[in-house]
Amino acid sequence: MGTLDEDIARHLEDAMASGELRSCAWFGKPLPDDEEWQATPPAFRMPFKVLKNAGYQPPEIALFHRRAQLAAQAAAAADEAERARLLAELGTLEQAIALRLEGMRLSERL
Repeated sequence: MGTLDEDIARHLEDAMASGELRSCAWFGKPLPDDEEWQATPPAFRMPFKVLKNAGYQPPEIALFHRRAQLAAQAAAAADEAERARLLAELGTLEQAIALRLEGMRLSERL
């Protein structure tokens, strides 16, 4: 019995040899960026991915999306007052995210 990496490599080689991968829409193209993956802190990527695949999206993911949205809006804001408001909201959200993630880290240690 091989390791998981060996099994995956064997399955990929079999699929390439049979031409199965050529029928995929993404064949020969770079994989699309996964913004959710990039916005999620590295320590939480795998657990959140498992939960997402099980049909449950942790509420923190929505916070990460909102953070990215606010940052983009602040960068694009033409009005200085609007930019300041968005940055203040972003700062508050960043604190809420940090507290929530720290609580998750601490609960894992108990």
